[in-house]
Amino acid sequence: MFDQAHVTQHHAPCDKIGGKMDYTTLITSRFSVRSFLKTPIAPEHLALILRAGQVAPTAGNRQPQRILVVQQADRISRLAEATPYTFEAPCILAVCAEMRNCWQRSADGFCTNLADTAIVTTHMMLQAWDIGVGSCWVCVFDPFKVREILNIPDHFQIDCLLPLGYPDPNAKPGPKHLDRKSLAETVFFETFPA
Repeated sequence: MFDQAHVTQHHAPCDKIGGKMDYTTLITSRFSVRSFLKTPIAPEHLALILRAGQVAPTAGNRQPQRILVVQQADRISRLAEATPYTFEAPCILAVCAEMRNCWQRSADGFCTNLADTAIVTTHMMLQAWDIGVGSCWVCVFDPFKVREILNIPDHFQIDCLLPLGYPDPNAKPGPKHLDRKSLAETVFFETFPA
């Protein structure tokens, strides 16, 4: 599926079920794929990806995630009316939260739906990469159009779209992919500076 030069240059995911990357390689080599082959995702690969989302932790184990798998080409074409970022992927997951099932903090009413679906989505993205499937987290979409196109119930919040597919051999990280703030800018011990 991938030529060796591409694998070496971009640390492409392995292409066998079960994966073979150690965790550090997995998290540091993954990048947002924006160019996919037209090949449909193998059912066994999709099952592994969805299972990864199923086992993700959620607040109070409430499991508010509701994931709609979209694979029909005409429906994916219609989603292009709601976002320019379908990347013509052969599969798109609409990751939603069932708002009536989210855990809420009593002190201020904070609802964990976005945290829960972010963890679920990250689990799926990493599992996908480990088995040779690329993904790209998309939040730029018209939620009203997505809701209409996919017939999503009103009490489901659409948190992200996740295009999935086997990466095109020319897929590469975006120009900002390696830009990371230093730990000194993002991590503090015991208290924040005054």
